[in-house]
Amino acid sequence: MSTHVSLSQLDRYAAGDPALDEPSVWAIEVHLEECADCRARLAGSTTGDSRAVIERVAAGLAREIAASPAPDTRTRPWSVLRHRWLVGTLAPWLAMTAAVIACAALLSGLRTGLPSLVLLIAPLAPLPGVAVAWHRRADPAWEVVAATPAAGLITLLRRTAVVLAFVIPGLALVGAGTGVSLALILLPCLAFTVATLLLGTLVGVRRAAIGLILTWTIVVVAPSLATARMPVLLEPESATVWALATAVLTVGAILRVNGFRRLSHHD
Repeated sequence: MSTHVSLSQLDRYAAGDPALDEPSVWAIEVHLEECADCRARLAGSTTGDSRAVIERVAAGLAREIAASPAPDTRTRPWSVLRHRWLVGTLAPWLAMTAAVIACAALLSGLRTGLPSLVLLIAPLAPLPGVAVAWHRRADPAWEVVAATPAAGLITLLRRTAVVLAFVIPGLALVGAGTGVSLALILLPCLAFTVATLLLGTLVGVRRAAIGLILTWTIVVVAPSLATARMPVLLEPESATVWALATAVLTVGAILRVNGFRRLSHHD
């Protein structure tokens, strides 16, 4: 924020007004970290009871800090990297994704008469990882990370990038080994990832991922396996359509950037 916080906003912030949207709350908190004047004005906006509670908490924290050993001042770059970009619960989901891709490649190599399973599952490959990339039930440090001003959107995008960095090379390798078009593998994969993020601003990333997985499985995968025919959506001529869809969905996600700031409250 380039100017000081207004008194009305400070009063609403101090009172915990639920009508004050999250971007405004984060902006106020970032400004308060740097502005002693606004911190002093905030102190005047609180009630006597709340100031008494703050003083008791501050005194208790001061005693505990004084009795605690000195903190380790050494930097731990890996620890910072792990919390910002990675989460331990992603590992089993990525391992499962790798196993599914490998099985699909193996079955495609057996030439069982079925359409390419690699093409059919490629759009869904990153979605399980994206679904747990930023979710309160999947991240043991969710409360700590969520308390930071840049938590929801930035953390989600970072961890989604990690998922794609793992999935895309695997799909490309399998596609090259099976002779499947790389464009028809990677473009639907990216389109579904962006679609999950876009829908996540409305219903939550986890629900969006599950919904897209179920819809694609029911509408495309199951009929293709039943008829042993490749769907029109994955014919070579559809690559341009997937590229256009990815671009349109990306623009939509950018326009919905404010919705990303509320992702921390979605299941």
